[in-house]
Amino acid sequence: MTIIIISLLLLASLLPHLTFTARVNVGIVNGREAKPHSRPYMVSIQVDGSHICGGFLISEWMVLTAAHCWNRNAILTVVVGAHDLRNSKRSDRIGVKSYIPHPDYIGLPRPIQNDILVLKLMKKVKLNKKVRLIQLPNEGEDVGPDTVCIVAGWGRLSTYGPVSVRLMEANTTTINPEECQRRWGSSFLAPQMICAYGAGGSCSGDSGGPLVCGDTAVGVTSFGDKYLCNSPALPEVYTKISTYIQWIHEKILSDM
Repeated sequence: MTIIIISLLLLASLLPHLTFTARVNVGIVNGREAKPHSRPYMVSIQVDGSHICGGFLISEWMVLTAAHCWNRNAILTVVVGAHDLRNSKRSDRIGVKSYIPHPDYIGLPRPIQNDILVLKLMKKVKLNKKVRLIQLPNEGEDVGPDTVCIVAGWGRLSTYGPVSVRLMEANTTTINPEECQRRWGSSFLAPQMICAYGAGGSCSGDSGGPLVCGDTAVGVTSFGDKYLCNSPALPEVYTKISTYIQWIHEKILSDM
């Protein structure tokens, strides 16, 4: 009887620990399902009907995403107003008329730089409750360290896991640029990048989606640890939108 009582007491003492460590990956990585259509600026970027990257609406004609999401032989399609990608209608799918990567973009195998791309759509999107634009920062308007932001996407649920068919999101916190530099070395360029880490974060398939702080998209999901999504040692890196805002506005205005 004494042994049974001791065993029960040990089990009771372990329950809080077991509850905490048994958290299931349900989101981007350790995230949560977004409330349907609560992020109406989000788009799924697809090739042949399959999701490859995220992106976000910055005008009725244009989507902002990561330059590495497009190889020059691919024909991309943008899906707007989606939550569960299985339910997207033909009318939600819009072709891309032109691809405008930053002129100084450098991709792998060299360290990524200027990882930003504007997609000009074949037709104007119809804004409604499910389809909206997101605010961009002003030039030089940088977010400080220790700011809680949100990332969202339809990417993998874990490093080698399946992709999500529903939009997921997670909180993440910006890190001091000096610390980002220490972690990433020469791959991190403070004038054009932000890094962030939290309980959840982005993974493969989430590239191109926004880092949203408050109501403003301050970054574009760019790169992270090659071997571990949401790595505590190598935090996720985002292209800093404020650095490129003049270039972005030029592209938007040129289409008016």
